[in-house]
Amino acid sequence: MSPASPRSLFLFAFLACVAIMGGALYLEHVLGQQPCPLCIIQRVCVIVFGFVCLLAAVHAPGRGGQRGYAGLAGLSALIGAGTAGRQVWLQNIPADELPACLPSFDYMLEALPFQEIFRLVLQGSADCAEVNWTLLGMSIPEWSLLAFAGMLLFAGYQLLRRA
Repeated sequence: MSPASPRSLFLFAFLACVAIMGGALYLEHVLGQQPCPLCIIQRVCVIVFGFVCLLAAVHAPGRGGQRGYAGLAGLSALIGAGTAGRQVWLQNIPADELPACLPSFDYMLEALPFQEIFRLVLQGSADCAEVNWTLLGMSIPEWSLLAFAGMLLFAGYQLLRRA
């Protein structure tokens, strides 16, 4: 049995990202779970990962291109895992040690310079530490971290895979 082609694996990874984003939009628009700034960054990372995988599936590159796409996808997954890990950490520290709540993301975009927005978002806030929904005992950021770990494994496999 021959292994799956890189093109079909990239397509599968893209479809997995579509499913993840579908779940995120369901949680937001049907269940009313509003995303915090760290959640928004994680969503952007999933979208970038999926877009890179879609490009790789459509392009069907050679070995060098496959590694390039896998590297870009892995970078996106690494950033997403970092933000998800930060959010899981925020959820597990005592409430009195949490930073104050942030203004809305729209307000920050209008009123603050990009560097300050970036710093505040990565710092996190009490909003990011709330656990309003769980599945099988895991919060949304924990599921997100698990998904990013899978994305990193996928990107590593594609990066190290022999032709």
